[in-house]
Amino acid sequence: MKNEQEAARGSNKWFFSMYIGFYAGLIWGAVKMLESLFHFSNLTPGFLVEPFFKSSFLVTWQGYLLGWGVFIIFSIAASLLYALLLAKSAGPWAGLGYGAVWWGLIFLLIGPVTGMMNWIAYLDLKTILTEFCLFILWGLFIGYSIAFEFNDERIREPFKNGKSNPQPE
Repeated sequence: MKNEQEAARGSNKWFFSMYIGFYAGLIWGAVKMLESLFHFSNLTPGFLVEPFFKSSFLVTWQGYLLGWGVFIIFSIAASLLYALLLAKSAGPWAGLGYGAVWWGLIFLLIGPVTGMMNWIAYLDLKTILTEFCLFILWGLFIGYSIAFEFNDERIREPFKNGKSNPQPE
């Protein structure tokens, strides 16, 4: 009886959120490095620490690794915040919105005020669209992963073994 109750309770929300945040930062930070290497964006992967380090350092391989590490830490914090505020949101839409809100905060408010980047009017369209898409996918990854774990998203799956699956196993 006790094992059934533990299985029904599921994962620890905070540990799971840190785990998701780590992998969100790892995966989407790597994508951020690739978009910078292929010149899809004029921002370096370390743009989050731009006020604290020289730009000449952030374009070196050490700066890329620092930026990746900071993006992982940022993703862990963001996923913990998502778990605190939106863990019960079902489906992908909350995650998409969460990524858009973070993009807006960073690119329209925090970034220009702290010197992470220029005001959005001075960024090229390629950089704006690339970074917006990255943050949307990053937010979707965090949001839907947490929603799938802490809501019964399996009910929404239409078929299992060719039969309708209205009830979870």
